[in-house]
Amino acid sequence: MEQRGRIARQQRGCCFVFVFLNVFFSGAFAQIRYSVSEEVQGGTVVGNIAKDLGLEKNALKLRGYRIVADSSEPLFEVNQSDGNLYLKKKLDREEICEKTSPCLVNLKTVLENPLEIHSVTVDILDINDHAPVFSEKEKRLEISESALPGARFQLQAAQDPDVGQFSIQQYKLSQNEHFRVEVKDRGENRKVPFLVLQKQLDRETAEKHKLRLTAVDGGKPAKSGNIEIIVVVLDVNDNSPVFRKERYSATIKENIPIDTVVIQVNATDLDKGANAEIVYSFGNEVDKKTSELFNINTYTGEITVKGQIDFEKSKIYDIDVQASDKGPVPLTSDKSVKINVIDVNDNPPEIEVTSFSNSIKEDSKIGTTVALISIRDSDSGINGKVICTIKQDVPFTLSPSLQENMFNNMYSLVTKQVLDREQQTHYEVIIVAKDAGEPSLSSEKSITVVVSDVNDNFPTFSQNPVNFYIKENNSPGKTILSVPAHDSDEGSNALISYSILRDRDIDNLFTSFLNVNSESGEVLALKSFDFESVKTFQFQVVATDSGSPPLSSNVTVNVFILDQNDNAPVILYPVSSNGSAEGVEEIPRNVNAGHLVTKVRAYDADIGYNGWLLFSLQQVTDHSLFALDRYTGQIRTLRSFTETDEAEHKLLILVKDNGNVSLSATATVIVKLVEPKEAFAASDVQSAAAEDEDSHVTFYLIITLGSVSLLFLISIIVLIAMQCSKSTDYTSKYLPEPNYDGTLCHSIQYRSGDKRYMLVGPRMSVGSTIVPGSHANTLVLPDRRKEEVRLFWGNCLR
Repeated sequence: MEQRGRIARQQRGCCFVFVFLNVFFSGAFAQIRYSVSEEVQGGTVVGNIAKDLGLEKNALKLRGYRIVADSSEPLFEVNQSDGNLYLKKKLDREEICEKTSPCLVNLKTVLENPLEIHSVTVDILDINDHAPVFSEKEKRLEISESALPGARFQLQAAQDPDVGQFSIQQYKLSQNEHFRVEVKDRGENRKVPFLVLQKQLDRETAEKHKLRLTAVDGGKPAKSGNIEIIVVVLDVNDNSPVFRKERYSATIKENIPIDTVVIQVNATDLDKGANAEIVYSFGNEVDKKTSELFNINTYTGEITVKGQIDFEKSKIYDIDVQASDKGPVPLTSDKSVKINVIDVNDNPPEIEVTSFSNSIKEDSKIGTTVALISIRDSDSGINGKVICTIKQDVPFTLSPSLQENMFNNMYSLVTKQVLDREQQTHYEVIIVAKDAGEPSLSSEKSITVVVSDVNDNFPTFSQNPVNFYIKENNSPGKTILSVPAHDSDEGSNALISYSILRDRDIDNLFTSFLNVNSESGEVLALKSFDFESVKTFQFQVVATDSGSPPLSSNVTVNVFILDQNDNAPVILYPVSSNGSAEGVEEIPRNVNAGHLVTKVRAYDADIGYNGWLLFSLQQVTDHSLFALDRYTGQIRTLRSFTETDEAEHKLLILVKDNGNVSLSATATVIVKLVEPKEAFAASDVQSAAAEDEDSHVTFYLIITLGSVSLLFLISIIVLIAMQCSKSTDYTSKYLPEPNYDGTLCHSIQYRSGDKRYMLVGPRMSVGSTIVPGSHANTLVLPDRRKEEVRLFWGNCLR
C-alpha cells in the first residue's frame, strides 16, 4: 500500500494516497478501510475492492457490485471492470468534515447473487493547505499605564481549517521590551493568545506600541498569518471585573424554546462610577454558528437561546464571555461558559432498503434472504435504540445482524414459512422501526414481495372417472365430449396439452377411432358407434402441462353407447327359399278351434322398447277363422273348419317394434286346408322312402355323429380358452332373441284314427336359414324312439 502511495505521488506531483485495508468477514458483511489525502485529483485510485475482498476482477460486474448512495452527491465510484475504487472529484476535507478528526466517509456497498453488504470506510487525510488567518488585519488595544507587569490581555485567535499537526501550533510576537505572548490551550485545536505585560507602560514615554502577532501552524514547511496590534496607553482604571464563579456550566435539552434563559453570568468591579459599570459580551473566540444559537444580555449577563438547538449537530458548546467596565480605559475579564445539550427523541428511525429482490420463487427454502434493511436513528442513547418488526402476519421475518459495527441496525428479511403462489401471489410487507425513546417515535416502509411460480401442481380434472353417454349412429368427425383440466400454476406451467393414452400392451382398438384436441381437450369420434357391435368401452386422456419438468395426470372416460331404433325387425320364420318372408302351412281340415297353425318368429337387434316386437294381423281372407297372438306371434284357429270354407287362406302379418319411430316388417303365411287322407298318404310315402334309404343313411349318420361330437368338443375347448383370455373390457357383444321359446324345432301333433301325425318346422336359432317344405315336414310316427332320432338328425342334416 505504501508503494501504491509513492506511485500516486510520482504521477500527480504533490497528490498522494495511503490505503489501509482491514477486512472482517461475518456472514455476508465485510469492512474495508482506505486512506486518501485531500486535494488529490478526481480519478485517483483509492484501492482495489475486488482484490481486498478476495474476488476476481470480473466478479464485481457479474454480481452487480454497487455503492448505495444517499441523497448527497457521491464522492467515490467503483470501476466494475478492474475493481478499483476511484475519486469522482477533488476532495476538500474541510468542506466534508470541517473540524472533525479523523474525517471518515462511510460507504455502503452491496454484492448480489448472493446478497452481501460490505462497509468501506475512507479516511480523508488532512494536508497543510490552509494558512492561519486572522479575522482582522489590525487590532487596537487600549491599556492603562497603571497596568502592572503580568497583566494579561486576550487577543483574537487566528483560524486554521486544518486539523491535527497542521492546525495552529504557536503564536509569535514581534521583538519588544514591554510585551510577550502566552498561549492557552482550550482543546479541540483551540489555542488562544494572550498579551502579557512584562514591563510597566509609561504613557509619557510612548503613547502607542505597534506589535505584530504571527500564528504559525505545524506544516512542513509551516504556514503563518499575521495581525498588527496597536497598543494605546491610557490613563488609570486599575481594577478589572471579577466573575463570582470559577466555572459556569448549564445543561439544556435540544429543541428548547427560543428566548429561554440558559444561564446568567455575574461579575463585579471594585472601582466606582463608570469604571465599575460592567457590560457583558461574547468573546472573540465565539464563532458565527454559536452566536446564531445563543445571545447574551449586555447588562444582566443572561445567556438565552436564539436559534434551534440540535443535539445531533453539537453535543456541547464552550462559549467565551467577557465582562468589561466602562472606564476610560476599559478593563476586561473573560470566562468560559460550558453548555451541555441533552438529547431528546426528536428523530424517527429511518428505514433504508439497501438490497431487494422483488421476486422470490415459491419453492425457496426457509431462511432465504429477500432484502437487506438498514435502520438509522440520529438520536443517541436509548433514543437511538431501534426495534424493527413486521406489522402484519406474513411468512417473513427479520433477522438482525449480530456484527458490532456501523451496521448494528442491519436486518435481513428472510422467509420463515414455505411459500405457495397458488394461495397468495404477492405480499405487502410493512416494516415498522420503533425507537425506545419517550415518547417513542416510529416509521414504516412497505415492500412488495412477488412470489414467482414453479411447476408444482399437476393438471386436475373436475371429475375422474368420467361417465359419458352417447347415442349410437353419431356423426363422425364431430366433438362428442370435452374433458378440460385445470392447472393452478401460471404461465407456461399452466399451459395444458391433451392426448389420448394409447398403450400398446392394452388391446383397446377404440382409441384408434378417437382423437383429442391438444389445446381444448375436446374429444372427437372418427367413426360412428354401433350399439349392436359394442355397448361400452373406456379410454384415458392425458393432460400434460408445459412446465420443466412437465407434470401430467390422467382421466378415465367410460363411454356408454345408447341404443337407437335403427334396426327393423327381421322375420326368422316363415322364410321362403328366395329369402322373402313367405311360407305355406298345411293343416287338416278337421282340426278343432284353438289349433296352433304356426308361429311367426322375428327378432330385433335393438334392445328395450326398441327391440320389443308386437304382431298384428293386417290382411286375412276370413277374420272368423284365425287369430294372431299380439306378443308371441302364434296363429291359432278360432273355430272348426266347415265344408264351405275355402281351402286356401292368405294371412299378412305386420311385425313392428316399440321405438319412438317404429320400424316394421311383414310376413305372409298361406294356410292350406287338406283332407286327413292326403296327410296320411304323404306320411306313408315319406316313411317308405325313408326305410329304403335307411341302409345307406346309417353309415353316413355314424360318420356325421362322430364329426359333430368332435366339432362340439373342439368348440367347448375353444370357448373355454376364449373366456379365460378375454379381458374384462366393455367389448362384449350379445344379440337379444325376443320371443324365442328355446325349443329345437317347431312342431304340431294331431291324431287321426289310430295314427299320430307331427308337423315339423325349422328350429328357431339366430343366424339359421329356414328352408320350408310343407309336405316333407309331415311325418307318421309309428315308433316314438325311432322317429325321435330320425327327426333330430333330419333337422341337423337339413
